[in-house]
Amino acid sequence: MAERPEKKQEMDLRQNKANVMLKKAAEGGYGIPGVCVYNLEGILATVRAAEAKSSPAMLLLFPWAQTYSSTVLATAAAEAARKSSVPITVHLDHAQSPKAIHEAADTGCYDSIMVDMSHHDKDENLRLTQELTMYCHDRGIVTEAEPGRITGGEDGVMDTADLEAVMTSPEEAREFVDTGIDWLAPAFGNVHGNYGPRGIQLEYERLNVVNEAVGKDVRLVLHGTDGFDDTIFKKCIKGGITKVNINKFMNKRYMDLQNGNDGKLGLTQLMEEGTKRMQEAVEECIEMLGCGGKA
Repeated sequence: MAERPEKKQEMDLRQNKANVMLKKAAEGGYGIPGVCVYNLEGILATVRAAEAKSSPAMLLLFPWAQTYSSTVLATAAAEAARKSSVPITVHLDHAQSPKAIHEAADTGCYDSIMVDMSHHDKDENLRLTQELTMYCHDRGIVTEAEPGRITGGEDGVMDTADLEAVMTSPEEAREFVDTGIDWLAPAFGNVHGNYGPRGIQLEYERLNVVNEAVGKDVRLVLHGTDGFDDTIFKKCIKGGITKVNINKFMNKRYMDLQNGNDGKLGLTQLMEEGTKRMQEAVEECIEMLGCGGKA
């Protein structure tokens, strides 16, 4: 891999808002909700929940937002984050092509981007991760990557259910840290989307070993939290997790409202009630992650 100007990058990125947020979470032993938002209601619900609970939070968009709305959703998220009374950042999750990453990094809307090349073989994954991390760092954006492979799929993300899950080893984690990434999403039994009949079976010891190997150099982040409860979140945070992706836990509440509406509520009432229900869900997540009052 090409050499990285490590000292220059460290100086440039140490005050990145998202980096500061996760540093405080690591020191304080709590998690930050990274809430997957698909519309204005989700953005408002997350910000309002964070303000109500005096909590930091992240707004997560998928590359789908770029193809669906160009920069409209990202601009709205960035504006909501800027105007919030508590720390809010904007993250592009599972960016799976160089084109999507270049476009996002050049908008000025994002504080962090997940460089997800996990659908490539290992060598190409590492090469592209380093190349795209340097591109983001040059623009003051911190990066996240996924060593191993977390299977499954979510709305707006390539479905990797047909690819074999690859658990993260300490050695592989170190290889990814050496690309220059700032955050690492380990695979330790977590699955994108539905866990199915097998249920949730996390390898906490693997998480702990990875944290011991690289936790001083990067922040660990958690994907695949559908169905997780307070006990599971606490174990993950104890294992070094700082950012926790939240998707269905919030968005299903809006979908359930829409599916059961049947013309009972007008459009604006539906939007307002949906925002309220999603806000309640995010507030519940804030309680489980222990980040209330940490703004």
